[in-house]
Amino acid sequence: MPGTRKLGRSSSHRMAMLRAMVTFLLENGKIETTVTRAKEVRAMTEKMITTAKTNDLHSKRQVLSFVTKEDVAKKLFDEIAPKYKETKGGYTRIVKIGPRRGDAAEMAIIELV
Repeated sequence: MPGTRKLGRSSSHRMAMLRAMVTFLLENGKIETTVTRAKEVRAMTEKMITTAKTNDLHSKRQVLSFVTKEDVAKKLFDEIAPKYKETKGGYTRIVKIGPRRGDAAEMAIIELV
């Protein structure tokens, strides 16, 4: 089945969660979450970085409509996007770290490369 994963949430809740996780990843450089969430966050983060590489007003408005903190959006345009100027994708890495203790969900660390 193509498309995005539902992650057991309504579409508004899922979008809010993904926005928060992408913002946190761009702010801190790495987060620990489940593998399926990490894969969704990777897709969104890659889109945000690619959008930020074209540093114009339209791309700034697009990023600000998704990223929840203004200072993180500024960091994305000033520090993160210029770092990947020559790279065409593959800005994140997912490393599996084994099952979670409580419910044995497969955990992973997603980080900016």
